[in-house]
Amino acid sequence: MPRKRVTIRDHSAEANLFARRAVIALIFAAIMLSMVVSNLHYLQVTRYDDYQTRSNGNRIKILPVAPNRGLIYDRNGTLLAENRAVYTLEIIPEQVKKLDDTLARLADLLSIDEDDITEFHKELKRHRRFKPVALLNNMPHDQVALFEAHRYQFPGVSVEARLSRFYPYADILTHVLGYVGRITRKDLQKLDEAGLSATYAATHDIGKLGIEKYHEEKLHGDVGYQEVEVNSQGRIIRTLSFTPPTPGQDIVLNIDIRLQQEAHRILAGKRGSVVMLDNRTGGVLALYSNPSYDPNLFVHGISSKNYRKLLSDPDNPLFNRATQGQYPPASTIKPLLALIGLDEGVVTPQTRVFDRGTYQLNNVEHVWRDYIPWGHGWVDMSRAIEVSCDTFFYDLAYRLGIDRISDAMREFGFGDFTGVDLYEESDANMPSRGWKKARYNQPWYIGDTISVGIGQSYWTATPLQLAQAISTLVNHGSRYIPQIIKGQLIEGEVVDEPAKELPPMTIKHADNWEVILDAMRNVVSSTHGTAHKAFKDATYTSGGKTGTAQVVGIAQGEEYDAEKLAEHLRDNAMYVGFAPANHPQITIAVALENAGGGGSNAAPVAKLMMDKYFQLQQQDDEAKFATLPDVIKPMAGK
Repeated sequence: MPRKRVTIRDHSAEANLFARRAVIALIFAAIMLSMVVSNLHYLQVTRYDDYQTRSNGNRIKILPVAPNRGLIYDRNGTLLAENRAVYTLEIIPEQVKKLDDTLARLADLLSIDEDDITEFHKELKRHRRFKPVALLNNMPHDQVALFEAHRYQFPGVSVEARLSRFYPYADILTHVLGYVGRITRKDLQKLDEAGLSATYAATHDIGKLGIEKYHEEKLHGDVGYQEVEVNSQGRIIRTLSFTPPTPGQDIVLNIDIRLQQEAHRILAGKRGSVVMLDNRTGGVLALYSNPSYDPNLFVHGISSKNYRKLLSDPDNPLFNRATQGQYPPASTIKPLLALIGLDEGVVTPQTRVFDRGTYQLNNVEHVWRDYIPWGHGWVDMSRAIEVSCDTFFYDLAYRLGIDRISDAMREFGFGDFTGVDLYEESDANMPSRGWKKARYNQPWYIGDTISVGIGQSYWTATPLQLAQAISTLVNHGSRYIPQIIKGQLIEGEVVDEPAKELPPMTIKHADNWEVILDAMRNVVSSTHGTAHKAFKDATYTSGGKTGTAQVVGIAQGEEYDAEKLAEHLRDNAMYVGFAPANHPQITIAVALENAGGGGSNAAPVAKLMMDKYFQLQQQDDEAKFATLPDVIKPMAGK
């Protein structure tokens, strides 16, 4: 068996090898340590300010705080739009072990719709799991109480309160106030384009219609901020500082809610509108469109069912008839046409026309009829306005021509926006040769002009335009832009906004203003006046003009019979007026769709509104008198 070979180890060589390796390792470690130290110096010293800022940016957050929306009052201090506490059912997902089971039990307890559950799941995807997500909005008190009684069964679920818009008068003011609604992506895009994204960072709602939209800048306020410290997961640890938001400005309207309520009562069951203006300032005292709807439905997001119901309603409650309704003005414009005739020298107060019930031009087959088949006989200008003689105004329109009519009526504001502080307004249509050519590519015919003479043909106007035009007439040419807002409430005092005046309308002979107004007074005071029956028991004096606007044309030789026409094809009833007769304070315009004659239907509505105005004026005066010191009352009574 071979012997095993013995190897002798060289310890000196091994020691030298180890020493060389140790030196190399030490040098390498020294190099690495120097790199660490160098990098640490770079981070802690050279870039200290930069990384300190970044650290604070991750640790400290600036969170926006939404301001409370400004309140809205009527002219007497009655609250019209307020902020009320609403209750929201919120869930913090990470605190709920079995979310689907919790949702099922909540749905059973609170009768939650499947749509709400679906919407919750959509919102859940947009939020972090440690942040609350709303399941129910605007919970009624009984539902809140029911949940609180079972709250111990639902960890991670709570009811939270916040302020939200509420309209106590509901549908009575919808077309004036409008409403606020949730900010949509479209709203955010507009805000971003306007550079207002940061202002609305914490805001849930924005004005969608009416005064809420038009005066959004005043009502919204300025956003506040809170500086908070958060951990690495984004949870708030503590609040470092707080800058409170500036609440929106409280505003006061010219609207008198008592007049609005009266209009709501009078127009119940009717389609139409009422506009009442203060002649002295252009302030809008009442603006009501019927039917209406409850704006509170939109504040928290209207359901698809309710919205479809409003859209499918044949009476179109979403439509503001007072500012958007385009109606033939009918005979309400006869006083204005008479003024133009006087100013142009085409007629005088003594000009007479014989009305046999028809009007016909030489060599023209078409016959234009008066609303009374047998006519009015001989009528002068004042009598023609008083009894609303169509034949007189057919002839006047023919003699004036469409060019002079159109130009003068535009000075009264027809065919243009009134400038009222609502975005929901139509300019309607004041026809002209150029308009017809552009619209229909047809020439203007004499027959078109004759129909314009009684406020028909292509001529349309809104009730607000009519009220503004009559106010200009009453004020002898002074013109005001209708204003719904009266002023701002600052430290308990109303700071009025100045009346907005337009360039005055001038005529060649100033006496003609009163000639026309006298004729309108006769419409009410004379036993033959078309509004006499409606106002015969009034305790004040007034003037006005009735109108009956055809909705559908009647063929030559046929007679109008409302009973044979579908309801939506019957005549509209119109009325414009002012009161008191000699020193007018108010102007009113009434439009009733498919109601029939203006004298028998629209004039009584105007009379009831005027009754209410003077009744309230007397009550307010008596209330002010009662607050005077006894030593002053005898002098005040005089």
